[in-house]
Amino acid sequence: MSDHSVLPADAALKIRAIQSLLAEKGFLSQEVTDTIVDYFETKVGPRNGAQVVAKAWRDPEFKARLLANGRDAVNELGFSGFEGATLHVLENTASVHNVVVCTLCSCYPWPVLGLPPIWFKSTPYRSRVVIDPRGVLAEFGTDIPANKEIRVWDSNAEIRYFVLPEPPVGCEGLNETELAARVTRDSMIGTRLL
Repeated sequence: MSDHSVLPADAALKIRAIQSLLAEKGFLSQEVTDTIVDYFETKVGPRNGAQVVAKAWRDPEFKARLLANGRDAVNELGFSGFEGATLHVLENTASVHNVVVCTLCSCYPWPVLGLPPIWFKSTPYRSRVVIDPRGVLAEFGTDIPANKEIRVWDSNAEIRYFVLPEPPVGCEGLNETELAARVTRDSMIGTRLL
């Protein structure tokens, strides 16, 4: 499990072949495909989560609402959907680092993170991060100090988790747009730091 972000080399070809076959059989038109792609590229996804994080870093009242009721706070920004029906936000601090997994399948908060990455759904990640979170995080290049507690949260069909990362050092003068540009999907899952 050394590279958690690389798709198999032939994945794009398989996707195109499936899309072509579905279009040929009349099950899926190019318009429908374009609509679906647009939805995941512009309506849901990590850029939404990054906006949530940036707002929480700049607005203490929003942050308090976010930590108290993630779903309602995220809805304030117009990000909603079934996958975010029950959303708990976990704050990373100087003493606690949170990481999210779904040990059963791939339950994931699509409205704020988009589609789950391939590694999130993989059996090695799902099984190992629970028993050796520090080791798995190290494989992502994320070294958590030994004196910092790591908490692993298991998403399921009823509850989804979203990590509020610690703000990066030196970002005090940045506005929300500049801050959002620094936030990554993996930091909102807890597998990477900023």
